Amino acid sequence: MATADLHRDLRSAVRDLCKAFPDSYWRDLDRVRAYPDAFVGALTEGGYLAALIPEEYGGHGLGIAEASVILEEINRSGGNAGACHAQMYTMGTLLRHGSEAQKRAFLPKIASGELRLQAFGVTEPTTGSDTTQLKTTATRKDGVYIVRGQKVWISRAEHSDLLLLVARTTPVDDVKKRTDGLSILLIDLRSAVGRGLTIRPIRTMMNHATTELFFDDLEVPTDALVGEEGQGFRYLLDGLNAERILIAAECVGDGRWFVDRATKYAKERVVFNRPIGQNQGVQFPIARAHVNVEAADLMRVRAAELFDRGEPCGAEANMAKLLAADASWEAANVAVQTHGGFGFAEDYDIERKFRETRLYQVAPISTNLILAYIAEHVLALPRSY
Repeated sequence: MATADLHRDLRSAVRDLCKAFPDSYWRDLDRVRAYPDAFVGALTEGGYLAALIPEEYGGHGLGIAEASVILEEINRSGGNAGACHAQMYTMGTLLRHGSEAQKRAFLPKIASGELRLQAFGVTEPTTGSDTTQLKTTATRKDGVYIVRGQKVWISRAEHSDLLLLVARTTPVDDVKKRTDGLSILLIDLRSAVGRGLTIRPIRTMMNHATTELFFDDLEVPTDALVGEEGQGFRYLLDGLNAERILIAAECVGDGRWFVDRATKYAKERVVFNRPIGQNQGVQFPIARAHVNVEAADLMRVRAAELFDRGEPCGAEANMAKLLAADASWEAANVAVQTHGGFGFAEDYDIERKFRETRLYQVAPISTNLILAYIAEHVLALPRSY
């Protein structure tokens, strides 16, 4: 099947699935900060979360371009792909660096939905984005790793069976490079919680199911190590481009949703005996938001094409994420302004999506860190941090 046809069919199928989960579904969940289990279940049953898993492990073997289309359409339909997007990019670490035994044991079950791999433990309270300085340790002792430390902003840990954890296995003072000595462990949360792992929910301004994790001498079998010990930072970087591209697609979906809603309302809302969309002061901001979303999408498509060809795409992936996050945030503000007071009312869903898309100015990487990356690695400016 031609790529354009595949993408058209994917969009149509995901859009049809999302019709069973209208605005009221997401609104009700947001009100009580509940996880969209029914939606994630339907998405899993449809095989969409297995898009990137190779066919030999029970998935569809599609590319990042197709995965990004799936997530974009979820957000464009008014949903929130953030409830399940991590499975798209976290499983890549297992696929690219896990042992054959690990892949055979976990990927088919992840593809079928028997297991959920929705959580990735990296960020810590005292280190933030400076991953090389993280304090969580995993020390070998008597055939197991003893894990001690704390993680924060670890989303979906309460709704996942497996966690990819980044921990220091060699003290930072004992390595030549600060990026050495970090390792990735695949932790079974079903047996870890209550036996050295405590999960504490964090209530946030959006319904994102995020938590902090406390590791108190958690014993993890050594066969939970993904790849080589001490190479975890390299494995982490290996998956970041996929993450950036997929988040960019979600932001494009959000941006198009905001533009659609603002446009519709501007046509229907009549003030002073004329639709407000007839006024240039209303229509110009909507038009500009549309232009910026479409421009950001072009960078998303470019980054996905490079990724799927196996070519370097760090700059493109980061730029796609920054441009799309900026465009969706601009579109969100335009939608609120267009709706006036109704933009703040729950029943219009603008305020919910407004809060959700604001996250991507900060996570999973802040816009300032992207700019620092571009300055150093693309423009060859002196390193700032």
